[in-house]
Amino acid sequence: MELTLINGRPGGHVSVQDRGFQYGDGLFETLAVVKGTPLLWERHVQRLFRGAQRLRIAAPAEALLRREAQTLCADADRAVLKIILTRGISERGYAVPVNAMPTRVLSLMPWPDYPAHHRTQGVSVQFCTTKISRQPALAGLKHLNRLEQVLARAELKPECSEGLMLDEQAHVIEGTMSNIFAVVGGKLATPDLSHSGVAGIMRDIVCERAAALALDCQVKTLTREDILTADEIFLSNSLIGIWPARRVESKEYPLGQLTLRMQEAIRDAHGAG
Repeated sequence: MELTLINGRPGGHVSVQDRGFQYGDGLFETLAVVKGTPLLWERHVQRLFRGAQRLRIAAPAEALLRREAQTLCADADRAVLKIILTRGISERGYAVPVNAMPTRVLSLMPWPDYPAHHRTQGVSVQFCTTKISRQPALAGLKHLNRLEQVLARAELKPECSEGLMLDEQAHVIEGTMSNIFAVVGGKLATPDLSHSGVAGIMRDIVCERAAALALDCQVKTLTREDILTADEIFLSNSLIGIWPARRVESKEYPLGQLTLRMQEAIRDAHGAG
């Protein structure tokens, strides 16, 4: 199962002159789809629109995106919806075309075959040597420039399901496909993403639900040592929900009570089952 709409029409190809293909000049969103409904739609679309505003890409109307998403997702019991927005086609060169016509691509894809025990029993994680760049102009955005994550992902050992990426100042920023939370003394902490990284939708949900449970959740600078001395570690994104980290390098962690509590708190917000 893979269905794609390109600017509202069924298709499978974009122009080689598209700036998304040429330069990674664009943004994307990945949504869990359950029983025909893209979960957390408003949050994902608003992040897409905020990113488009920062990159000065003209965004389509929300109603148009919604109609196209409904067309693709109507019969899907459990799937993944990916939305890509690029600046569109232009002549050679980095200069932004004056009258650029953005390209939008919506694709419905099969649900990933993540083992259920990743969520119930946890995963092994490693630190990656590939650094994530500090660039405030792009920090937080889910932009199409993902080569750092591609290189980091290629480092993963067979037994590891995720890798943690640090910036040039040795600050832990995120996983290759996830955000990270550390639990210390009953308090939650997640890295500051002011200079790099993706501000995940599920990361926001976790912070909000923690506050609703009167749990302290801080956004702060975290180091490798902070991760290795934490009581619990867990990972989050819109598809996996929360995965407990049971091992980071040689450090083992329990399947902690606060991690389990947060899994329950976000149960309605993802499609991981």
